[in-house]
Amino acid sequence: MFDDRSKELRRLVIDMVDVGKRGHIGPAMSLIEILRVFYDSWLNYDPKNPSWEERDRFILSKGHGCLALYAILADKNFFSKDELKTFCKSDSILGGHPEKPHIPGVEASTGALGHGLSIGVGMAIAAKIKNKQYKVAVVTGDGEINEGAIWEAVMSASKHKLSNLSLWIDSNKLQSYGLTSEVLDLDPLADKFKSFGFEVLEVDGHDVSQIKKTTAKIPISFDRPTAIICHTVKGKGLPFAEGNPAWHHKSYLSDEEIADMYKLLV
Repeated sequence: MFDDRSKELRRLVIDMVDVGKRGHIGPAMSLIEILRVFYDSWLNYDPKNPSWEERDRFILSKGHGCLALYAILADKNFFSKDELKTFCKSDSILGGHPEKPHIPGVEASTGALGHGLSIGVGMAIAAKIKNKQYKVAVVTGDGEINEGAIWEAVMSASKHKLSNLSLWIDSNKLQSYGLTSEVLDLDPLADKFKSFGFEVLEVDGHDVSQIKKTTAKIPISFDRPTAIICHTVKGKGLPFAEGNPAWHHKSYLSDEEIADMYKLLV
C-alpha cells in the first residue's frame, strides 16, 4: 500500500505515541503524503537556518496533526530524531500542538483552530509588499474550516489576489466527534472556494505522484490564490483507525495497541 518512505514516516509517528502514550494519531496519518511531498520536492528551506528570509512558509493550521509535522522536520534535520523520543514530556520541545518559539521549522503556533490561514494571508501580503518570491502554503482540516475566521481569511486572500498563497484542505471527512457531513456539511466544497475567488484543484491526498503534479501547477492564476482539496483517509495505514472517530485522539495507549500499529508498517 505504501512505499518504504511513507512507512518510515508513519513509524516515526508511532515512536512518538509510544513515548507519550497518547496523541492525535488519525489526523497525523492523513497528512503524511502531503507533508512528504512538501518537504521532499516543493518547499524551499534550510534546516540549518530555519529563519532564512527567502524560505517558503508552511503553516500547519490543523495543529493537532503535529505528529506528522514533527516526523518530517526531524527527518529533514531541523532537529535530532532523538527529540521525538521526548514527545509530550515536561521538558520536551514537542508538545501536543506545535509552538513556534520552541521548535525549529515551525512557522506559527497552531491548534486553536481556524487561525493558520489568517497568519498565512499576512505572510503572503508581506511577500508582495517586500517583493519577495517565497510562497506560502497552509494546511487546514476539513472540520477546521467550519470556523468563520477561515472564510474571513479566504475573502482577504481573494481581495489581495494572493497567487503566492495555497490552501490545502486535508479532507478526511471526519472531525473530532463525527462525520463532517453530519456535524456541518461542507459540500459542495470546491464550489464554495470558487465562489470566493479561488482557483480550485482536487487530488488524492495519499498519492505522492498526484500531489507532486499538483504542486507543479501552482500558481494556477497570477491574480488568484489556490485551494487544493486533498481527499484523504483519517488514520490511513492503520485499518482499525481508518475512518474511526475514536482514533482522532487516543489517550493511555496500551503496549498491545502500539505493537499492533508497528506490525502494520513492517
